[in-house]
This record gives sequence, structure tokens and C-alpha cells, in this order.
Amino acid sequence: MKIYKVGGAVRDKLLKRRVVDHDYVVVGATVEEMLAQGYTPVGKDFPVFLHPQTHEEYALARTERKVAKGYHGFEFYAASSVTLEDDLIRRDLTINAIAEDEQGILYDPYQGIADLNNRVLRHVSPAFAEDPLRVLRVARFAARYADYGFTIAEETMAMMQCLVDHDEVDALVAERVWQEVEKALAGNNPTIFFQVLRQCGALARLFPEIERLFGVPQAKQWHPEIDTGIHTMMVLEQAARLSKEPVVRFAALVHDLGKGTTPENEWPKHIAHESRGVPLVEAVCQRLKVPKHYSALALLVTEFHLNYHRIEELKNSTVVDLLSRLDAFRRPERFEYFVLACEADSRGRTGYENSSDEKSQLFRALFHAADQVNTSEIVAQGFKGQEISEQLRIKRIAAVKACKQNENQSSENSHLS
Repeated sequence: MKIYKVGGAVRDKLLKRRVVDHDYVVVGATVEEMLAQGYTPVGKDFPVFLHPQTHEEYALARTERKVAKGYHGFEFYAASSVTLEDDLIRRDLTINAIAEDEQGILYDPYQGIADLNNRVLRHVSPAFAEDPLRVLRVARFAARYADYGFTIAEETMAMMQCLVDHDEVDALVAERVWQEVEKALAGNNPTIFFQVLRQCGALARLFPEIERLFGVPQAKQWHPEIDTGIHTMMVLEQAARLSKEPVVRFAALVHDLGKGTTPENEWPKHIAHESRGVPLVEAVCQRLKVPKHYSALALLVTEFHLNYHRIEELKNSTVVDLLSRLDAFRRPERFEYFVLACEADSRGRTGYENSSDEKSQLFRALFHAADQVNTSEIVAQGFKGQEISEQLRIKRIAAVKACKQNENQSSENSHLS
């Protein structure tokens, strides 16, 4: 029985990145031998065990055979006769097919170290084409390692396109797609993930609502980049700069889906694209089984992002009603996420990438003013039941009005000075 460290731990160690998880493959062992040594079985599809002390994952060396479409369409074979090379050849990329034994000796039968040095993402074998999930994984790796200069090998991109053309990605279950998307959204370069999906044709299959935005023009006066798809990618990039929260980045990604349904004879205007976008965002979230806190923010940003951009023009009552719709007084973190996604929308335009968005400062100031209204004082004045809510709204409107006046006065004074 021989134990090898494999996958991301070896790859990231060689790249001098922080290693997060350790995975091991066990060669020359049986299930019975693993159980006898105190390992706990956890694998459903193939034998995976938790170490009795460290609780890290140890998988028996295995081979696999494609028997049906999709991610689950495999039969696995694990036995003591399966070699390390047999196990590594089934992996997705050569940089993930490097092993290290307990003495620190590296085993690299498929030239993964050379591809690491050359910054190339390359599939290990033709078996790559048997698993459509690898299209998303390669896109995610391309995003994760973009800062290191990694690119996708031409033959690997061709294989990804082939998987799309043969409808393999259509068989992916929603949970696995969302899992990869969420990981990409949490990374440093989420925009690259979606650009790679578009390059291989997978974006049109998995996110047709986003694919539809490319080629749709916007008014050059407000959008020098013109193309709505390009704008969407720029907004996602700005969201990644402004916040590490994937929930903010997802809202930024889908906020303009309604522009994809604007009739061509109305271009480059997109009247009511906010309300038209709401059912599209709902459809995406339902299809991919997106968690509720993601969908809730995305729907709010989609419906109300123009209110944010017009914050200076809104009536004081409309500002208070918008804050209520955002549930800002009970969930101030949601309000902040909303502001960040909308600020990304403002910055996600050619020439505005590094601009300071004064609207976000004003909106935060108005919220802070409205939030200072004390409910207990209203109750102390003798108001009851529905009267409390009515008075609370009145006082918040007054607070917003006073805040606007102060902001305007401060702006005038700064101009005079």
C-alpha cells in the first residue's frame, strides 16, 4: 500500500501558492484494508475514506468508464491492481495529474510540471471529453490562474467546444453548474470564467440570457463601450474590484438581462429593461437552483438600479420607500451590497472604471439619516398600531429631506471655496 498526495495541493505547492486542501490517492490497497486501519468510508460513487486522525480524504486509485451522458454517467473500478498512472490519466488537466509520495518525490507521467512552467492548461487524455463538467472547471482554472499568465491549450479548447457541440453540457445537473459558478464568482477574475464559457460556446447553453446581451447596442452617450455584453463583463470586473462577496458579483452579472429582450427597433434605448429583467433573473435562479440570498439581491438590483443612478432626482418619499423595499433598516448589509453592485454598474463603462461614484456616498448618507429615526420616541408620543408605521415613514422622509439639504449646502460651499 502506497500513499501519494495529488491534485491541487501538489499543483499549488509548485506554484508557491497557499495550499488549502490535501487530497491523497492510495495505490495497492483494498476497501477491507482501509477499514482495518481505521479509515472511515464516505464515498458514494467510489471508495473515498477519511483519515482516522487528520480527517483528510484518501481515495483508492481507480479507473472510470463512460456509460451515459452527463457528470454522473460513469462506472468506476477501484482495486489494488490499479496503478498510480492509471489513476492520474483520468484527471482533467496535466497540472492536476502530478503526485508526490511520502518522501517528497514527484511523479509526473503526463508532463504537468512542464505545463506549469509554461503556464498552459492542457487536458491529460482524450478521456477529458467524457466529462462535461470539465468545461466549467477549465474555465474556472483559467480565471483562478489568469494572474499567473495561464492560457488554455488550443487542443483543449477544441475539445471543450466539441463537448458543447455534442450537447454534453446540457446534461449537467443544476447543482454542479452552480457550484462551479459560485467558486468562479468568489475568485479573483470571475469575468474570465464567463469569457471562456463564451469562447467555447457553453455560455449560450448555460446562460443564454447573458449570451443574448452581446451585440445589443446601448446609447453611446451613457455607454461608450456600446455593446451590452461587454458592459456586463465590465460591470462584473468592477464588482470584483469593489467587493469580495460573490453575492454582489452575481447581482452585477445579471442586472441588465432585460436589455437582451429590447426590440431592435427601439435600440439603443432600453425602456423598462429593469422590469423586463426581473422574470429573466428569476428564471436563471430557478434553473440553476441559486440560493435565496443570491436571488433576492439580484432581483433588487435588477429592478431598482436605475433608482440608484437617479438618487439625486428621486422624491424624498421615493427614497424612503426604496430603502424599505431593500429591507435596509433590518438588513443594512443587503443595502450595502445593493450599493456596491450599482456602483459597479456605474463604473463598468469605458472611461469610468476609476471614477469616484458620488451617488453611492449620497445614498449611504440618506440611509444613515433615515436609520437614525427612533421608533421608541414615536411610541413614547402615544402613537399605536398602524400609526407608528405612518409616523416612522413621515419622520424618515423628513430626515432624508434634511440630509439632502445639508449635502447640497456642503457641495455649494466646496465649490465656493
